[in-house]
Amino acid sequence: MTAPPADPLPADPPDQQAAIAFLSRPASYGLAGGRVERIASHCSIVFLAADRAYKLKRAIRYAALDYTTLAARRAACEAELTLNRRTAPALYLAVRRITRDEAGRLAFDGPGETLDCVVMMRRFAQADLLDAMAPAGALTPALMRALGAGIARFHLAAARRPDHGGSAAVARVIADNARELARFTRPADGPAPGGPAPGGPLLDGEAVAALGRRAEASLASLAPLLDRRRASGWVRRCHGDLRLANICLFRGRPTLFDCIEFSDEIGCIDTLHDLAFLLMDLELRGRRDLANALFNADQDAAPDPDWPRALPLFLSLRAATRCYALAGKACRQTDPAEMPAFAAAARAHLAASRRFLDPAPPRLMFLAGPDDAATRARAARRAAAASSPPGARILRLAGAEGPRWREAAATLAAGGSVLLVASPGDAPARARAAALAAGQGMRLDADADTDTDTNDAPPA
Repeated sequence: MTAPPADPLPADPPDQQAAIAFLSRPASYGLAGGRVERIASHCSIVFLAADRAYKLKRAIRYAALDYTTLAARRAACEAELTLNRRTAPALYLAVRRITRDEAGRLAFDGPGETLDCVVMMRRFAQADLLDAMAPAGALTPALMRALGAGIARFHLAAARRPDHGGSAAVARVIADNARELARFTRPADGPAPGGPAPGGPLLDGEAVAALGRRAEASLASLAPLLDRRRASGWVRRCHGDLRLANICLFRGRPTLFDCIEFSDEIGCIDTLHDLAFLLMDLELRGRRDLANALFNADQDAAPDPDWPRALPLFLSLRAATRCYALAGKACRQTDPAEMPAFAAAARAHLAASRRFLDPAPPRLMFLAGPDDAATRARAARRAAAASSPPGARILRLAGAEGPRWREAAATLAAGGSVLLVASPGDAPARARAAALAAGQGMRLDADADTDTDTNDAPPA
């Protein structure tokens, strides 16, 4: 199941007018001056007042949610508070009631009837959203490593949900993506909200159809694995919308917020499916280096042996979902000059969605160097440039320790690339790596002394 459709923003529901007017007045927050800023989305209206943000659920219904009753909105607010406190307890403060007394006065948590509820949060600067930091060049490998380790800890602590996920859930996502993408493959006579642009389809119909066929074939081969992962505890109460727009730098730490609270179908997914959204987001921004740093930190903290097989499909699903969201934005632009950028982004995501499903053959690489910043930088460059997204798994060797070698062999056998990093002059490690490569039917890509391998070019 997918998130609410990317149609034009709805009008304010009539039965929420009083609450919206109350939340729009500075005096409601005890502010003598200043102003209240408003940010609207399809599901919510956020009111920014001083150092607080107040999130009101719209009294609206979509396929994936129904907020048309006060009871449903209050339950959704409580769920949002509880779920997001797992990752952002300092951001999510409380659920506040908007009440009306016998004299008709509105207040927060006052006497009388409850008109509506809001989630109260600490406010943070929009410049601290990772979505804003990315184009500003402010995202760093160190920040991504911290984020990757944090995501791993979050997933390890999340509740297991074997009643969701697995091959049946992925089949529904594929079907939903196909249906939504098809909306943008048909010509239209005039502008249609959320539909194709006038004069022709925004997306190529055959490319969409080919993607659907390839995704179904991939699912058919992976279905036993996905069901086994569900039974083994990899399906958990995840974030559900884990992309740069829903992560901020708060008090110096990358902080996940605004998880999916309205749908267990969307939020209770395979942990790799959750991680894939962020990896895809970075890949489509041309930052494979950051995606690889995040991925390796996540794997260091919580190794997942199935990533080489399952991640390509999950990356594809995320790119397809993002494709139709961007296509919808393209068709909603009132300024024709704004449409081409969104249309191009949608097509890029469609092409990537298909490309993810056919990863390049795995590579085994070997690098020798001291455990210092220079060697780590060389390893990061080579791992990011290796084969397919998100690049190679980096394994630092320590003598003849078994776990690293076993992980390398298992990763290669499953179709993932590996970069082994050894100490200078460790000839036994190099020989063992060569034997491992030969056993997998490949050549060892060894470059112990220089950083001039032609395959080390930055990813496109």
